[in-house]
Amino acid sequence: MDSDTADRHLVHATSVALAHAAGNFGGAGNAAVLLLGESGAGKSDLGLRLIAMGAQLIADDQTSLFVRDQRLYASAPPALLGQMEIRGAGIVKMDAATPAPVILAVKLQKEAPPRLPEPETWPLPPAFSGINPPVLLRLCPFESSAPAKIAAVAAALYRGGFAAGLAEPPSRSFL
Repeated sequence: MDSDTADRHLVHATSVALAHAAGNFGGAGNAAVLLLGESGAGKSDLGLRLIAMGAQLIADDQTSLFVRDQRLYASAPPALLGQMEIRGAGIVKMDAATPAPVILAVKLQKEAPPRLPEPETWPLPPAFSGINPPVLLRLCPFESSAPAKIAAVAAALYRGGFAAGLAEPPSRSFL
């Protein structure tokens, strides 16, 4: 499978293209981040805070994954394109980013992650065997620093800048 017209797989995730949100950390290009968690875990809330930092919405709550040029991409299912649920306000229309390569998967959890986590990747759906899985970051979504942590980690992955922790040094560059 190596085409954006090939099979697509829906996952329960909000996704954003980082765009300008990672600029203060050295940038992450047009890389996408998957925000994973159960209903009510804070996916849309965290996505909204990343958008406020300069990211662009790809998809809210359901993300379509596909492979192009041996890389995992995120896009919006057509019925959800450009729509985001903002709890307490409703479903809001906004500009949507074009499909983007996934650089990072973020598992939202209530408990604090370890200070220096072991390297971990997100297990891809079986349809994507043979594709490099994205690094998995675990964090508490409602911490005020959560959007900055995501932007900093994605930027470090983009430029191969990990010394210890989430990605083994020298980490593979996203370029």
